[in-house]
Amino acid sequence: MAPHREDLVRLRRVRDRVDRDFAQPLDVAVLARQACMSPGHFSRSFRAAFGESPYDYVMTRRIERAKALLRRGDVSVTEACFAVGCSSLGSFSTRFTRLVGVTPSAYRALDHSAAAAIPACVLRRAARPAGARGPVRIGEAPAPGRLLA
Repeated sequence: MAPHREDLVRLRRVRDRVDRDFAQPLDVAVLARQACMSPGHFSRSFRAAFGESPYDYVMTRRIERAKALLRRGDVSVTEACFAVGCSSLGSFSTRFTRLVGVTPSAYRALDHSAAAAIPACVLRRAARPAGARGPVRIGEAPAPGRLLA
């Protein structure tokens, strides 16, 4: 069931907060309070509106930012892990590998010099971890019916 219009407005505000404060500790109960919903209703509504759970959305944002830090090459994997708000290197590496397809160390070691010529807005879209949808390539739509896990 799709969320009501008023719920969507509140959910977008929460999503904007997550986008802005992804490196801070984010708790579903606190986010649900901001949306004026119970935690269960918030989680179901968030998934219905955005195709992934609040936790998965936070982790996708964190991995996205970690990729940008690792592309620079002057940040270690451990530094990137803690800079994006993850508290466990093991969980970070597992999630990174699941979403990106390579370990954080292998990603950091790749040659990212070609990315310097790509406009930042295009690079953000192309570099977004795709999760269960599979890789998202510029000009292609995600596979129909597949949601982020």
